[in-house]
Amino acid sequence: MARRGAAGGGDRKGRAGRGAPENSVSEPVDGGLAELVPDRERRRAWTLTIDGAPQSHVDLDDPTYLSFEYQRRIGHIADLVAPPGQPLHVVHLGGGAFTLARYIAATRPRSTQQVIEVDAALVQLVRRELPLDPQARIRVRSTDARAGLGKIQDGWADLVIADVFSGARTPAHLTSAEFLAEVRRVLKPGGSYVANLADGPPLAHLRAQIATAATVFPALALAADPTVWRGRRFGNAVLLASDTAPEIAQLTRRVATDPHPGRVEHGRALADFTGGAAPVHDADARPSPPPPPDAFK
Repeated sequence: MARRGAAGGGDRKGRAGRGAPENSVSEPVDGGLAELVPDRERRRAWTLTIDGAPQSHVDLDDPTYLSFEYQRRIGHIADLVAPPGQPLHVVHLGGGAFTLARYIAATRPRSTQQVIEVDAALVQLVRRELPLDPQARIRVRSTDARAGLGKIQDGWADLVIADVFSGARTPAHLTSAEFLAEVRRVLKPGGSYVANLADGPPLAHLRAQIATAATVFPALALAADPTVWRGRRFGNAVLLASDTAPEIAQLTRRVATDPHPGRVEHGRALADFTGGAAPVHDADARPSPPPPPDAFK
Protein backbone atom coordinates (compact mmCIF):
# COMPACT_ATOMS: atom_id res chain seq x y z
CA MET A 1 0.00 0.00 0.00
CA ALA A 2 1.03 3.63 -0.46
CA ARG A 3 4.10 2.58 -2.35
CA ARG A 4 4.47 4.60 -5.54
CA GLY A 5 4.37 8.14 -6.83
CA ALA A 6 3.54 9.57 -10.25
CA ALA A 7 2.52 12.72 -12.00
CA GLY A 8 0.92 13.78 -15.23
CA GLY A 9 -1.45 16.16 -16.89
CA GLY A 10 -2.67 17.70 -20.12
CA ASP A 11 -5.26 16.45 -22.58
CA ARG A 12 -4.31 12.88 -23.44
CA LYS A 13 -6.02 9.66 -24.39
CA GLY A 14 -6.60 7.55 -21.29
CA ARG A 15 -8.41 10.41 -19.55
CA ALA A 16 -10.00 9.31 -16.30
CA GLY A 17 -13.30 7.50 -16.50
CA ARG A 18 -16.70 8.21 -15.00
CA GLY A 19 -16.59 9.51 -11.43
CA ALA A 20 -12.88 10.39 -11.52
CA PRO A 21 -11.67 13.92 -10.67
CA GLU A 22 -11.41 16.36 -13.56
CA ASN A 23 -8.02 16.35 -15.34
CA SER A 24 -6.95 13.04 -13.81
CA VAL A 25 -5.35 10.42 -16.06
CA SER A 26 -6.43 6.78 -16.03
CA GLU A 27 -4.73 3.91 -17.82
CA PRO A 28 -4.47 0.13 -17.40
CA VAL A 29 -1.01 -1.12 -16.39
CA ASP A 30 0.29 -4.56 -15.55
CA GLY A 31 -0.71 -4.21 -11.89
CA GLY A 32 -4.24 -2.93 -12.47
CA LEU A 33 -5.82 0.42 -13.28
CA ALA A 34 -3.40 3.29 -12.70
CA GLU A 35 -4.85 6.71 -12.01
CA LEU A 36 -3.01 10.02 -11.67
CA VAL A 37 -5.10 12.39 -9.57
CA PRO A 38 -4.22 16.10 -9.35
CA ASP A 39 -3.51 17.65 -5.95
CA ARG A 40 -5.83 20.66 -5.70
CA GLU A 41 -3.55 22.37 -3.15
CA ARG A 42 -0.27 22.12 -5.08
CA ARG A 43 -0.17 23.36 -8.65
CA ARG A 44 1.80 20.52 -10.27
CA ALA A 45 1.43 17.72 -7.74
CA TRP A 46 -0.24 14.38 -8.30
CA THR A 47 -1.21 11.21 -6.45
CA LEU A 48 -0.94 7.82 -8.11
CA THR A 49 -3.45 5.08 -7.29
CA ILE A 50 -3.55 1.50 -8.53
CA ASP A 51 -7.02 -0.05 -8.46
CA GLY A 52 -8.05 2.71 -6.08
CA ALA A 53 -5.23 2.15 -3.57
CA PRO A 54 -3.07 5.25 -3.07
CA GLN A 55 0.53 4.54 -4.01
CA SER A 56 2.41 7.81 -3.66
CA HIS A 57 2.48 11.54 -4.28
CA VAL A 58 4.82 13.66 -6.39
CA ASP A 59 5.20 17.44 -6.68
CA LEU A 60 6.73 18.26 -10.07
CA ASP A 61 7.79 21.72 -8.90
CA ASP A 62 9.43 20.45 -5.73
CA PRO A 63 10.75 16.86 -5.80
CA THR A 64 11.99 17.30 -2.22
CA TYR A 65 8.38 17.51 -1.02
CA LEU A 66 7.33 14.10 0.33
CA SER A 67 3.65 14.00 1.23
CA PHE A 68 3.26 10.38 2.37
CA GLU A 69 4.43 9.55 5.89
CA TYR A 70 6.46 6.49 4.93
CA GLN A 71 8.22 8.32 2.10
CA ARG A 72 9.22 11.16 4.45
CA ARG A 73 10.70 8.59 6.81
CA ILE A 74 12.69 6.98 4.01
CA GLY A 75 13.74 10.49 2.98
CA HIS A 76 15.02 11.12 6.51
CA ILE A 77 17.14 7.97 6.29
CA ALA A 78 18.49 8.95 2.88
CA ASP A 79 19.47 12.31 4.39
CA LEU A 80 21.34 10.65 7.26
CA VAL A 81 23.26 7.80 5.60
CA ALA A 82 26.01 10.15 4.40
CA PRO A 83 27.06 13.80 4.86
CA PRO A 84 24.65 16.29 3.25
CA GLY A 85 25.04 16.59 -0.50
CA GLN A 86 27.37 13.62 -0.86
CA PRO A 87 26.44 11.59 -3.99
CA LEU A 88 25.23 8.05 -3.37
CA HIS A 89 24.88 4.82 -5.31
CA VAL A 90 21.26 3.79 -4.74
CA VAL A 91 19.17 0.79 -5.79
CA HIS A 92 15.37 1.18 -5.72
CA LEU A 93 13.42 -2.08 -5.68
CA GLY A 94 10.04 -0.93 -6.88
CA GLY A 95 9.96 2.39 -8.65
CA GLY A 96 6.43 3.49 -9.39
CA ALA A 97 6.91 7.09 -10.50
CA PHE A 98 10.42 7.29 -9.01
CA THR A 99 9.39 9.61 -6.14
CA LEU A 100 12.33 8.74 -3.92
CA ALA A 101 14.79 8.57 -6.82
CA ARG A 102 13.78 12.14 -7.72
CA TYR A 103 14.17 13.18 -4.09
CA ILE A 104 17.71 11.80 -3.89
CA ALA A 105 18.63 13.31 -7.27
CA ALA A 106 17.49 16.71 -5.96
CA THR A 107 19.10 16.48 -2.51
CA ARG A 108 22.26 14.66 -3.59
CA PRO A 109 23.22 15.77 -7.11
CA ARG A 110 25.50 13.44 -9.08
CA SER A 111 24.09 10.38 -7.31
CA THR A 112 23.89 7.26 -9.48
CA GLN A 113 20.63 5.36 -9.11
CA GLN A 114 19.17 2.13 -10.46
CA VAL A 115 15.40 1.65 -10.34
CA ILE A 116 14.00 -1.86 -10.76
CA GLU A 117 10.25 -1.83 -11.46
CA VAL A 118 8.52 -4.95 -12.76
CA ASP A 119 5.46 -3.11 -14.15
CA ALA A 120 6.67 -2.11 -17.61
CA ALA A 121 3.36 -0.47 -18.53
CA LEU A 122 3.52 1.70 -15.43
CA VAL A 123 7.08 2.72 -16.29
CA GLN A 124 5.91 3.75 -19.77
CA LEU A 125 3.01 5.75 -18.32
CA VAL A 126 5.27 7.60 -15.91
CA ARG A 127 7.94 8.27 -18.52
CA ARG A 128 5.29 9.77 -20.79
CA GLU A 129 3.47 11.82 -18.18
CA LEU A 130 6.45 12.70 -15.99
CA PRO A 131 9.76 12.48 -17.85
CA LEU A 132 12.84 12.15 -15.70
CA ASP A 133 15.35 14.99 -15.64
CA PRO A 134 17.83 13.99 -18.37
CA GLN A 135 20.65 15.24 -16.15
CA ALA A 136 19.71 12.85 -13.34
CA ARG A 137 21.73 9.64 -13.28
CA ILE A 138 18.72 7.35 -12.97
CA ARG A 139 18.55 4.08 -14.89
CA VAL A 140 15.23 2.23 -14.96
CA ARG A 141 14.89 -1.48 -15.68
CA SER A 142 11.57 -3.30 -16.03
CA THR A 143 12.15 -6.65 -14.35
CA ASP A 144 11.43 -8.53 -11.15
CA ALA A 145 13.06 -6.89 -8.13
CA ARG A 146 14.98 -9.94 -6.95
CA ALA A 147 16.09 -10.90 -10.45
CA GLY A 148 17.27 -7.34 -11.08
CA LEU A 149 19.07 -7.22 -7.76
CA GLY A 150 20.94 -10.37 -8.74
CA LYS A 151 22.49 -8.54 -11.70
CA ILE A 152 24.03 -5.77 -9.61
CA GLN A 153 27.69 -6.17 -8.71
CA ASP A 154 28.91 -6.91 -5.21
CA GLY A 155 29.41 -3.90 -2.94
CA TRP A 156 27.98 -1.34 -5.38
CA ALA A 157 25.27 0.39 -3.36
CA ASP A 158 25.36 2.82 -0.48
CA LEU A 159 21.61 2.42 -0.06
CA VAL A 160 19.01 -0.14 -1.16
CA ILE A 161 15.36 0.91 -0.86
CA ALA A 162 12.66 -1.76 -1.10
CA ASP A 163 9.13 -0.51 -1.80
CA VAL A 164 7.59 -3.38 -3.72
CA PHE A 165 3.92 -4.33 -3.67
CA SER A 166 1.71 -6.41 -5.91
CA GLY A 167 -1.99 -6.00 -5.29
CA ALA A 168 -1.10 -4.03 -2.11
CA ARG A 169 1.00 -6.96 -0.82
CA THR A 170 4.76 -7.50 -0.73
CA PRO A 171 5.58 -10.58 -2.85
CA ALA A 172 6.71 -13.60 -0.83
CA HIS A 173 10.13 -13.90 -2.48
CA LEU A 174 11.03 -10.41 -1.18
CA THR A 175 10.43 -11.28 2.47
CA SER A 176 13.06 -13.97 3.13
CA ALA A 177 16.49 -14.16 4.69
CA GLU A 178 17.86 -15.36 1.35
CA PHE A 179 16.56 -12.19 -0.30
CA LEU A 180 18.15 -10.04 2.41
CA ALA A 181 21.45 -11.87 1.98
CA GLU A 182 21.35 -10.80 -1.66
CA VAL A 183 20.65 -7.21 -0.56
CA ARG A 184 23.65 -7.31 1.75
CA ARG A 185 25.83 -8.65 -1.06
CA VAL A 186 25.00 -5.59 -3.15
CA LEU A 187 25.66 -3.11 -0.32
CA LYS A 188 29.00 -1.50 0.34
CA PRO A 189 30.47 -2.02 3.83
CA GLY A 190 28.49 0.33 6.05
CA GLY A 191 25.68 0.58 3.50
CA SER A 192 22.02 0.64 4.51
CA TYR A 193 18.86 -1.22 3.54
CA VAL A 194 15.47 0.45 3.92
CA ALA A 195 12.13 -1.31 3.43
CA ASN A 196 8.55 -0.09 3.38
CA LEU A 197 6.53 -2.73 5.23
CA ALA A 198 2.76 -2.86 5.65
CA ASP A 199 0.89 -4.78 8.31
CA GLY A 200 -2.00 -4.67 10.73
CA PRO A 201 -3.13 -6.42 13.91
CA PRO A 202 -1.63 -8.69 15.24
CA LEU A 203 1.54 -7.49 13.39
CA ALA A 204 2.79 -11.03 12.77
CA HIS A 205 4.28 -10.10 9.39
CA LEU A 206 6.09 -7.07 10.79
CA ARG A 207 7.53 -9.02 13.71
CA ALA A 208 8.72 -11.79 11.38
CA GLN A 209 10.35 -9.28 9.03
CA ILE A 210 12.32 -7.75 11.89
CA ALA A 211 13.41 -11.21 13.06
CA THR A 212 14.43 -12.07 9.49
CA ALA A 213 16.46 -8.88 9.05
CA ALA A 214 18.23 -9.56 12.36
CA THR A 215 19.68 -12.78 10.91
CA VAL A 216 21.44 -10.77 8.19
CA PHE A 217 22.12 -7.30 9.63
CA PRO A 218 23.41 -6.50 13.14
CA ALA A 219 21.91 -3.01 13.43
CA LEU A 220 18.16 -2.42 13.01
CA ALA A 221 15.65 0.37 13.60
CA LEU A 222 11.95 0.67 12.83
CA ALA A 223 9.86 3.83 12.38
CA ALA A 224 6.06 3.73 12.48
CA ASP A 225 2.98 5.59 13.60
CA PRO A 226 2.19 4.93 17.30
CA THR A 227 -1.17 3.39 16.38
CA VAL A 228 0.60 0.92 14.10
CA TRP A 229 3.08 0.11 16.85
CA ARG A 230 0.19 -0.64 19.21
CA GLY A 231 -1.51 -2.85 16.64
CA ARG A 232 -4.58 -0.64 16.40
CA ARG A 233 -4.66 -0.19 12.64
CA PHE A 234 -3.17 -1.35 9.34
CA GLY A 235 -0.36 0.90 8.16
CA ASN A 236 3.20 1.35 6.98
CA ALA A 237 6.41 0.87 8.93
CA VAL A 238 9.90 1.71 7.67
CA LEU A 239 12.68 -0.74 8.50
CA LEU A 240 16.32 0.36 8.50
CA ALA A 241 19.01 -2.35 8.53
CA SER A 242 22.78 -1.97 8.37
CA ASP A 243 26.02 -3.45 9.63
CA THR A 244 26.79 -0.21 11.45
CA ALA A 245 24.79 1.71 14.05
CA PRO A 246 22.32 4.08 12.35
CA GLU A 247 21.89 7.74 13.33
CA ILE A 248 19.16 6.85 15.79
CA ALA A 249 19.01 10.13 17.71
CA GLN A 250 18.65 12.25 14.57
CA LEU A 251 16.23 9.83 12.95
CA THR A 252 14.11 9.72 16.11
CA ARG A 253 14.00 13.51 16.26
CA ARG A 254 12.99 13.88 12.62
CA VAL A 255 10.30 11.20 12.76
CA ALA A 256 8.90 12.66 15.98
CA THR A 257 8.57 16.14 14.45
CA ASP A 258 6.89 15.05 11.21
CA PRO A 259 3.41 16.47 10.48
CA HIS A 260 2.12 13.05 11.57
CA PRO A 261 4.64 12.14 14.31
CA GLY A 262 6.00 8.61 14.45
CA ARG A 263 8.11 6.59 16.85
CA VAL A 264 11.46 4.88 16.28
CA GLU A 265 12.57 1.75 18.14
CA HIS A 266 15.90 -0.08 18.01
CA GLY A 267 18.14 -2.33 20.05
CA ARG A 268 16.62 -4.39 22.85
CA ALA A 269 13.21 -2.74 22.60
CA LEU A 270 12.94 -3.71 18.94
CA ALA A 271 14.17 -7.24 19.63
CA ASP A 272 11.57 -7.60 22.39
CA PHE A 273 8.88 -6.35 19.99
CA THR A 274 9.44 -9.38 17.73
CA GLY A 275 8.13 -11.60 20.54
CA GLY A 276 10.18 -14.59 19.45
CA ALA A 277 8.92 -14.53 15.84
CA ALA A 278 10.73 -16.98 13.56
CA PRO A 279 12.80 -15.71 10.63
CA VAL A 280 11.34 -16.21 7.16
CA HIS A 281 13.10 -18.34 4.54
CA ASP A 282 12.33 -18.94 0.89
CA ALA A 283 10.78 -22.32 1.66
CA ASP A 284 8.10 -20.85 3.94
CA ALA A 285 7.80 -17.28 2.67
CA ARG A 286 4.34 -15.75 2.25
CA PRO A 287 3.20 -12.39 0.85
CA SER A 288 2.47 -9.63 3.32
CA PRO A 289 -1.16 -9.56 4.52
CA PRO A 290 -3.75 -7.77 2.40
CA PRO A 291 -5.04 -4.44 3.71
CA PRO A 292 -8.58 -4.43 5.16
CA PRO A 293 -11.38 -3.34 2.82
CA ASP A 294 -11.64 0.09 4.46
CA ALA A 295 -7.89 0.79 4.52
CA PHE A 296 -8.02 3.43 1.76
CA LYS A 297 -11.30 5.13 2.62
